[in-house]
Amino acid sequence: MSESLPTISVVTPSFNQEEYVEGTLRSVLDQEYPELEYVVIDGGSTDGSVETIRRYASRLAYSVSEPDAGHADGINKGFAHTSGEIMAWINSSDVYYPWTLQTVAEVFRDVPEALWIMGVPSLVGSHGEPKAVYADARNVYDFLAGDYRWLQQESIFWRRSLWERAGGRLDCDVRYACDFALWLRFMQLAPLYHIQTLLAGFRHHPDRRGTVDGAYEMEARAAWLRWAQAAPRRERIRSCVVSAVPGRPGRVWRKTLDALPMVRWYRHLRIEYDFEAHRWMVR
Repeated sequence: MSESLPTISVVTPSFNQEEYVEGTLRSVLDQEYPELEYVVIDGGSTDGSVETIRRYASRLAYSVSEPDAGHADGINKGFAHTSGEIMAWINSSDVYYPWTLQTVAEVFRDVPEALWIMGVPSLVGSHGEPKAVYADARNVYDFLAGDYRWLQQESIFWRRSLWERAGGRLDCDVRYACDFALWLRFMQLAPLYHIQTLLAGFRHHPDRRGTVDGAYEMEARAAWLRWAQAAPRRERIRSCVVSAVPGRPGRVWRKTLDALPMVRWYRHLRIEYDFEAHRWMVR
């Protein structure tokens, strides 16, 4: 038992992902992070996924295969079997990189004020290798200004204290965009910190969730409208400043705002590794 490393609780929900689930399991387990609490919740797959998961059962904190009430319900069920200080979930076609869990542990140790973090988003190919990387940053004012597409779910980790303050469960009434609905709750409570390194890769494939008829985007839009309308007046006014310049010039405008000392409220919090200090630091 390591005294210096936090327990990281990771949940993988899965349903009929035989082609990809083993790659996801190995991307988590093969890191051999000593304080990992890994839970896999299968929704009653019929394609051979269960046999794959059983091969790794001895390395899992908990696993089950049974029908559930949907994606959010499966994730909630998984987190109910965890107790780690740091939390995340990764879907059964996506992957972590070999350094992910150790890096996450170091960041939360070095930056105690960070309650939730996101790595640089990336897309992976058929063998889990990064094929595209796109660095971007979002904060609550970007979200309120309508610039909310998208935070990369598999690259996000958070402290259990934030999860509990945000209600301690995903909204099962949100079928596809349950992650986005959670980020909105997190945004109300704490700023998002962006780590300047890769943590996870999203696998682009035809069977991914929410692709039918734009279901994910429609749910996210509805959740965003409710959230934005309920935001405090001061935050809504500041978001108008952020969105004052539309289109492509708006990117330059927002970058300028981010750099102005007198507009510190718009600062995007970035965490970088300091090679001289040998630690992660906020820049």
